[in-house]
Amino acid sequence: MRAFSYGRPDSVDAALRGVAGQPGTTTEAAVKFVAGGTNLLDLMKADVMRPERLLDISRLGLDQIEEIENGGLRLGALARNADTAYDARVQARYPMLSKAILAGASAQLRNMATNGGNLLQRTRCYYFYDTGTPCNKREPGTGCGALTGVNRIHAILGASDRCIAVHPSDMCVALAALDAVVRVSGPKGERTIPFADFHRLPGDTPHIDSNLAADELITAIDLPAEGFADHSTYLKVRDRASYAFALVSVAAALKLDGQTIRSARLALGGVAHKPWRDPAAEAGLAGKPASLETFREAARVLLRDARVQSHNAFKIGLAERAIVRALAEAAGVEHS
Repeated sequence: MRAFSYGRPDSVDAALRGVAGQPGTTTEAAVKFVAGGTNLLDLMKADVMRPERLLDISRLGLDQIEEIENGGLRLGALARNADTAYDARVQARYPMLSKAILAGASAQLRNMATNGGNLLQRTRCYYFYDTGTPCNKREPGTGCGALTGVNRIHAILGASDRCIAVHPSDMCVALAALDAVVRVSGPKGERTIPFADFHRLPGDTPHIDSNLAADELITAIDLPAEGFADHSTYLKVRDRASYAFALVSVAAALKLDGQTIRSARLALGGVAHKPWRDPAAEAGLAGKPASLETFREAARVLLRDARVQSHNAFKIGLAERAIVRALAEAAGVEHS
């Protein structure tokens, strides 16, 4: 175990003072916030992350789930995943989100993991965790071991020649489909980040996972009033039925007028460095009948730029079928 110091700030302002002056983004920071610790502590034990100081923010009181003026809900950053998933308002108005959270990890981990921490969890790429192999995300400039190695679980969309890792979260896929907003506090005050802009594609800087600065703290996640409660679902395809990350997942949400689609939201997990949405695929569904053929065309558009590696070509067919199935479930259309 590498030596590190520990502090427990008693307010958001005190927590921000503890990280003041850190350059860059949160993934590069020497001082890290810790709450549930379900990912960070594992990474420290594996010597993948080496913070010099941990600031325990678990008692800052950011654990409420509250109504907001626009008719939506504000999820406290420190609310536990389990409490969020089982909140009666989330279950009734945002069932896709509740289902996504419950599809992730295990009951024990969901009882500890926080909403803010879920957004900031790191990839589960084998090479990121193995410090004996090259990884541009763990150590920039060393190369990507997955490109020529075992890459069955890796990205088919939005990857680069520097990194083909995927984002591991289930919750984030649903939040992307809902157009959630992330609220953060920092030295310049509060700001909001649209969920589509929170996570990053790898490009030339795969070690930078998000646009959260190193001296900022997530305080809440705002859900819009529209939760697609009547016609939405979350579908996760994985190697085993529990405690496994998605090979492909789909958050699908529809507004229907009879059997005609008025609007649609589609987000994919397990296929890219961030939850993947494509406005063209969603726009193409509007005005179309809620039919399997319509859904198959949406899948083709969503996956038109997919690029496979040596071991993950199966993901394209798997994603196509998952998209069709999720849209059919959301619409109440029978499918085989």
